[in-house]
Amino acid sequence: MTGRESGRVKEAERRRVLDDVARRRRARKAIEALEQDNFHDDPHADLVMSKKVPKFADSNEKPTKKRKAKSAEYYKMRFRKTFAQLVEEDAGFPERHFCAVCGFPSNYTCIPCGARYCCVRCLGTHLDTRCLKWTA
Repeated sequence: MTGRESGRVKEAERRRVLDDVARRRRARKAIEALEQDNFHDDPHADLVMSKKVPKFADSNEKPTKKRKAKSAEYYKMRFRKTFAQLVEEDAGFPERHFCAVCGFPSNYTCIPCGARYCCVRCLGTHLDTRCLKWTA
């Protein structure tokens, strides 16, 4: 009489497991494909929102010479960082992991591809439609 075996374990052994380098390469290719998809310049990038309200109150005081205060926009323009600089900058908080299927916080990792998932239902969806099936 043969012992009972887990179908999930047998199936996991048959699946191809990617190493860390291959996972990074696949993730980079996926990001590049997303960046190239529907690529165009933002038509609203040059718009500047001004929140200055005109003052209509009269004042009889003498204007005294003050040092001209620099607006917050000056500092925003002067110390502006590019997207690449923001991405490369080290965060002060630990990395958060989200489910690749539904977007909820995830606790589990797919063994073959390294994608994150949060529950058995999302794992099933991932294995049926996503796991190692991404094409550029």
